[in-house]
Formats: sequence, C-alpha cells, structure tokens
Amino acid sequence: MEALNKQILDILREDARLNADAIAVMLGADSAAVQKAIAAMEADGTIIKYMTVINDDRYDDDGVEALIEVKVTPKLAEGYDAVAEEIYKFPQVRSVFLMSGSYDLLVTVSGRNLRTVAKFVAENLSTLDAVTSTATRFILKKYKVEGVTLSAEEENGRLPVQP
Repeated sequence: MEALNKQILDILREDARLNADAIAVMLGADSAAVQKAIAAMEADGTIIKYMTVINDDRYDDDGVEALIEVKVTPKLAEGYDAVAEEIYKFPQVRSVFLMSGSYDLLVTVSGRNLRTVAKFVAENLSTLDAVTSTATRFILKKYKVEGVTLSAEEENGRLPVQP
C-alpha cells in the first residue's frame, strides 16, 4: 500500500484536481483502492490541503508577499518549535520554515501593501521575546511557483514590436 500512496501523492502534487477515478486509470489500479488510500491519507494528516497555483500578474492582485529571515533565541526545553508556533499563529503568516545557515526561521508573509507588511514586522514579529533580528525581502516578481512556470509568454504567433 505504501507504493500506491507514494504514486497517488506524486500525481496529486502535479494536479490536485484529478479525482480518484482518473488517478486509478493513470496507475492501472482499482478506483476503490485509490479512493480508500486518499481518504486514509486525508484522515491521518498526510494530505492536509489541496491548493491552486495562481499567477498574480494575470489576476491583478495588488497585495505583496515578503520573505522574512528571523534570528531567534530558542525557548528553554521547547526549542524552535515554540517560537515557530508563536509566529505561525498570526493570520498574515503564510509559511514558517526552520532553516540551516545564518538565520533560524524563514517566514513568508502576505499583506495589502508594503506598509502593512512592514507594520506587521515592526509591531508583531520583532516584538516577540525570542526574536533577536529580522531581515525582510519583498517579492517583486514570481517566475516559477511549486514547479509551475508563470512568466511564459503566450504563444500567439506574433513577434513583439518595439518602438
């Protein structure tokens, strides 16, 4: 069953819209077995959420995203997990990763504009007792997200015209 689960997860990583019947056909497996495996992985927390990759340039979303490098002092007897939990509870926080290297946590934050993200860092993140420093980097343009290239020009057969 472990091999079937891995194959299902590999397919869902590429396209979470596929249903159990389509996955079963792709794997040459029984549809009921695939449905049962997916339900079991949802129940045990292996599959947490199905997501969509959106090209913000096409959607015309004026929001901003920032990557914040955070140095922390781990809490005694709790380590980095307790600090990460304090941080990921904020609604602006999209992701938190424990990192190796020159900083401890990488925090992804989204907001309406640069000011709202800066305010979050100044008033919420940097004021946490365990946080010793932050470095904020705003995402200017996304080229590839979750393995999907976003910036490919539409193929319309026309050459670009420059003045």
